[in-house]
Amino acid sequence: MELSGLVEREGLRRGLRTETIKTYTYAVSKFLRTCHKQPHEVNKEDVEAHLIQLIKLGRSGSTINVYLHALRFFYEQVLGKRLTVNFPNIKVRKRLPECLTQEEMGRFLGVLDKTKPRLILILTYGSGFRVSEVVNLKVKDLDFNTGYGWVRDGKGGKDRLFIIPDKLSSELKEWVSSNNLTADDWLFSGYQNHHYSGSSVRKILEEARQKAELPKHITPHSLRHSFATHLLENGYSLIEVKELLGHSKLETTMIYTHTVRPKLTLVKSPYDTLLEDKKYKPLPIKATHAP
Repeated sequence: MELSGLVEREGLRRGLRTETIKTYTYAVSKFLRTCHKQPHEVNKEDVEAHLIQLIKLGRSGSTINVYLHALRFFYEQVLGKRLTVNFPNIKVRKRLPECLTQEEMGRFLGVLDKTKPRLILILTYGSGFRVSEVVNLKVKDLDFNTGYGWVRDGKGGKDRLFIIPDKLSSELKEWVSSNNLTADDWLFSGYQNHHYSGSSVRKILEEARQKAELPKHITPHSLRHSFATHLLENGYSLIEVKELLGHSKLETTMIYTHTVRPKLTLVKSPYDTLLEDKKYKPLPIKATHAP
């Protein structure tokens, strides 16, 4: 059996998600091509040398951790070979997410004129989707009567509820009707009846960014970041945003508090509120003279 088949079989047996299996297969294949050895000839020094080379090449901490987990899975779980790699997980630096202001988002979405790109990008932003989630939507995942839908088997294998923007609902219903889509059809189909691809979403987003003349570098995930930031700016709580994003921990959602523009927050210094009470008048500052 080929390497991909081995990883897929063991991954499915252990309940790994399809995307994780694909990522592990790619990482293991690239490692074997780089080290020029057969799988049974590899030792822990080869693995450590490969990870160190990735660090020297400036690869991100998350990328290096993926290779480490993929190789451990392949050798220990698939091949049943003891491979004690003394290599710690790389600490991943948390960076503030890139997002658009509400004014920039209006300009960006305003240039969309073709039906499919318009629906895909507005829904990605308006519902806070990851790109993998929006392309995997099926018609049956949307309930227009309630204004909600469900992401099936999202990140971490979880289902979660999402909101359908009110202003987009009628357009989506018209899209389903005019294309004669059934409940089990992809909401956005691509080549040969497969779902629309993530690369195609990135392409239409970049075309729209250029057309809107936005200088920021944005990705489909930037629309999700903007969704979360704008909800907080509009007064919704972290708990509400956490549930809509499908985060397991509130700490993950809290990063968006750093992207909310200060002029839109309602927080006032306690000094300001203290002086609103007439009882507390500041004492006059006495002039001091140098000796």
